[in-house]
Amino acid sequence: MGLLDSQNQNQYYSGGDYGGYQFTTLDNIISAFMISYVGESKLITKVNRTDVQFHAMRAIQELSYDVFRSVKTQEIEIPPTLKMILPQDYINYVKLVRVDSNGIERILYPTGKTSNPFAIEQDADGVYQYNDMVEPWGEEDTLSEQIPSDTWTKYKDQTDADVYADDTSDLDVDLHGRRYGLDPQYSQSNGTFFIDYNRGYIHFGSTLVGETIILKYISDGLGTDDEMVVHKFAEEAVYKWIAYGVLSTRSNIPEYIVQRFKKEKFAETRKAKIRLSNIKMEEFTQVLKGMGKQIK
Repeated sequence: MGLLDSQNQNQYYSGGDYGGYQFTTLDNIISAFMISYVGESKLITKVNRTDVQFHAMRAIQELSYDVFRSVKTQEIEIPPTLKMILPQDYINYVKLVRVDSNGIERILYPTGKTSNPFAIEQDADGVYQYNDMVEPWGEEDTLSEQIPSDTWTKYKDQTDADVYADDTSDLDVDLHGRRYGLDPQYSQSNGTFFIDYNRGYIHFGSTLVGETIILKYISDGLGTDDEMVVHKFAEEAVYKWIAYGVLSTRSNIPEYIVQRFKKEKFAETRKAKIRLSNIKMEEFTQVLKGMGKQIK
């Protein structure tokens, strides 16, 4: 029975779930593993479906970080607060970009020269202030925080738009006016940002207020049921991840069997990464042709 027999072309093109055939669901992965890898006279004679589900979800998580094309995006307009809340399923960012008037993405670079620290509240004499907090084990005095910190206030209030302002003192200028030692991360006018992981915000420089920015970030692929799908290029890799996970946690499996499946897991993961890299020979050739041009 073909995989498309349950839906004809008219149903597909009049619907809204386009391109879904390239993925298979987590439930299908688990069911197929139970049929193909578990049973009498097989290496895994018996295993709970919940164990298989655990290892399948772990496989999706690990493969999402650097194999699956699981980059998600959010576009916002920078408010006057110059802050963006980290997405609910945020793991790490790929890049942040500013969208110019032509719709072209201009990359933003993180700044390592500022932050939003915990600012201790002090009185006029510099004495630290405390809050009385009621904990399950009794009352406890904790340092009071000044919000916002002076560092963040000064950073967001800056008005200097000079692209060399942060590293001018590091430059050497010769008698012809040529500059040496330019720091590339500051030699651009697209804007900067830093991430406050403790509070869950992305902070932007003042020159970006009102600008449209796009956050491209990595999730673990387990945020919702609809996200828990596997690209068919990586389906076999997930089976090997599950098999290795199940066998490596059992005490009666010979070590050479465990190592065999570890190698197979690695090989299938590498194969899936190559397939999902989506390299097209024609596009690659065009890039090489451009690199081979002589600049006169």
